[in-house]
Amino acid sequence: MTKTTHFGFSSVPETEKAHKVAGVFDSVAERYNLMNDLMSMGLHRLWKRFAVEVSGVKEGSRVLDVASGTADLSKLFIDHIGESGEIWLTDINSSMLSLGRDEILDSGINALVAQCDAERLPFPKNYFDCVSVAFGLRNMTHKDVALKEMLRVLRPGGRVIVLEFSKIWDPLQSFYDSYSFKVLPAIGKFIVNDEDSYRYLAESIRVHPSQEELKLLMQQTGFERVEYFNLSAGVVALHRGVKF
Repeated sequence: MTKTTHFGFSSVPETEKAHKVAGVFDSVAERYNLMNDLMSMGLHRLWKRFAVEVSGVKEGSRVLDVASGTADLSKLFIDHIGESGEIWLTDINSSMLSLGRDEILDSGINALVAQCDAERLPFPKNYFDCVSVAFGLRNMTHKDVALKEMLRVLRPGGRVIVLEFSKIWDPLQSFYDSYSFKVLPAIGKFIVNDEDSYRYLAESIRVHPSQEELKLLMQQTGFERVEYFNLSAGVVALHRGVKF
């Protein structure tokens, strides 16, 4: 029997999800940053800055930015690790990775780039001081496998940082649903002529694990001292775990 997984509210064969997600990001890549600013009213920049601040990276750290997209997080990490540090930008999607690479080059910053699947990271074990994934985990077919890979490449004492949409504070749920399923697709249609991709975004958030569910998944994967921080009333949560 063919195994299935979520693609928003739809159920699709596991073998097809990566291709469908790639189609979403190929469609929105060119105006991805603009859409992020519009959808979050600029708050995504504060969320990412907070993620880097609590990551524990310092001068000389080695950082792996999984699903690095347009490199917003990577550029913030570089400010902390300096020239003696090492950062890898990785993404399964070539359109997004190319944009991120160009952003880095335009900033005059040195970084390493690899197109790869988060479920099969091409890096040695115990190598990185920090592994981050921002708004990418919910798009992965096997979240547990991806987390295990992140754990594998972390050195003992290293941290994983997972920044992701999560479960909003209950009193705001009705308003949030209206915004997600009516406003976001409308903005997507107007800005990138693609309302379906932003409808998928809203749906993918609803089927992603809640704060406590993701914490448990990370613990089951092998991370310790797992904790999370709710941002903007739970619209986003920042999970942090340590490898021992």
